[in-house]
Amino acid sequence: MRDDLTLQQIAEGIPKSVLNASDKDLEGFQQIIEETIKLREGHRNLQKLVKGFSSSTIQRS
Repeated sequence: MRDDLTLQQIAEGIPKSVLNASDKDLEGFQQIIEETIKLREGHRNLQKLVKGFSSSTIQRS
């Protein structure tokens, strides 16, 4: 089981490059994170669809 991180631990883990980044850089980084989340959700949905299709195909055989 994973312990919850404190705010200080999170802050200490942020690289200086992120802390010193411009607003434009941070906006770009935020877009990358958002698209990554969408991609992960899409991958999970695809896995569910493939699993469901495989199960239904096996049952029909």
